[in-house]
Formats: sequence, structure tokens, C-alpha cells
Amino acid sequence: MPLPFLTADRAFDEAAEDVALPFDDRDRWRRPYRPGPWRVGAAALVLLLASYVLVAAVIIAVAGTLSGAAACMAVAGVVILCALRLLRMGVWVSARGLRRVGFFVTRTTPWERVVAVRTVQQPVRWLGLPRTVQGQALTLVSADRAPGDVPPLMTTHNADFLARTEAFDRAADVIEVWADEYRRA
Repeated sequence: MPLPFLTADRAFDEAAEDVALPFDDRDRWRRPYRPGPWRVGAAALVLLLASYVLVAAVIIAVAGTLSGAAACMAVAGVVILCALRLLRMGVWVSARGLRRVGFFVTRTTPWERVVAVRTVQQPVRWLGLPRTVQGQALTLVSADRAPGDVPPLMTTHNADFLARTEAFDRAADVIEVWADEYRRA
């Protein structure tokens, strides 16, 4: 049973309008890869925790202490925001520059300050933990910072690319092409 409303096939129908796809807008920030299963799984577990806290808030509200229910609702809101931020983490590109979104800090580097974007073989952190393993990292060489001061943009062992080396290679190639294209422009 075909479900054309769930696929891109509708763009090739005769009745479909000729509209630009979302990736045609170069000024829009976009991630050139999909979030990995480890990141999505962790966010799902955090959202599951938030659902339990919300149920606890309802039970506390029914029991009669509205201040306790409000506190539980606030905690659930913070947990939901943390899950959304976890899903937002990664490398984003646009015509304006390269953006590395971390959990607490977002850094944007304009293309004018990018000297090179390279894939290098080096020890990388496994899922962001202190343990390091040998892997590949996509590194940014910036004009205003020393190469050792900049953390890698993404690695083969982070939450997006663990056990997905082909996806890492594709994403690294796309980001390197964007960097070459916009540094010359």
C-alpha cells in the first residue's frame, strides 16, 4: 500500500507544484546528517523520565498540594528542555558559517574565519566520556584560534556516529564541501 503523503514521491506527480525543497535554502541552518540512534535513544529515555515526573505532578495536584505539583511541573519542563537540547546538539551549516551546538554552548564560526575543515585520525572520546579510542574526527582550523584549542566538530565515536562510519564519512564530506565552497566565495 503506497503512502505518498509520507514520501517525496508527491514532488514528482504532474499535479504537484514546483516548489523548492527545504534543503535548497542555503541561508537556513541545517544539520547535514541525521541524529544517531544513541542520541535519539538517550533523548527518549529522558522524555520517559519527564512523563513520570508529569504523572507525579498530577498525583500531587489531586492530593491537594498545588505548590508541590507546580514544582514537579517545573522539573518536568526542565527535563523536557534538556531532551530537546540533546536532540539539537551537533554540527549545523548555512551560507553564513559553521555552527557547533553543544549542550550548554553554541559556537558559530563565519566562513571567512574558517581556514580548513579536515578529517583526521586521532584518539577520540567514546560517547563523550573520558575514555578515548582510536577513531576519526572532523576538525576545524580557524584563523583566530590555535588548532589544539578547538574541539573536534564530530567524531566516529560520538552519539551520532557510533557504529555508523559510512554516515560519518558522508557527513564529513558534505561539511568539507560546504567549507570549500563558501571559503572561496
